[in-house]
Amino acid sequence: MVTAIVLIRAKGSRIPALGEAIAELPHVAEVYSVTGPFDLVAILRLRDIEELDEAVTQGILALEGVERTETLLAFRTFPRRLLDQGFALGGG
Repeated sequence: MVTAIVLIRAKGSRIPALGEAIAELPHVAEVYSVTGPFDLVAILRLRDIEELDEAVTQGILALEGVERTETLLAFRTFPRRLLDQGFALGGG
């Protein structure tokens, strides 16, 4: 399984509608509205890397109001217990 994180810049007035439309696309597991230089973040779960073109180019980028995307591929998933420990750093 491949996990991709897609950062999406959108036209401001289209952000809510785009979030909903992206959430309905195949391979999209989650969509978040975020602060910073991008407006939305989509988490994609794919069987293989070949599905990435379909999901991003033919899916997300084809939606009206999407200005640009940046795609990150995840190398490794860390167990939740390690993530929980990370937030407790310095607390003993």
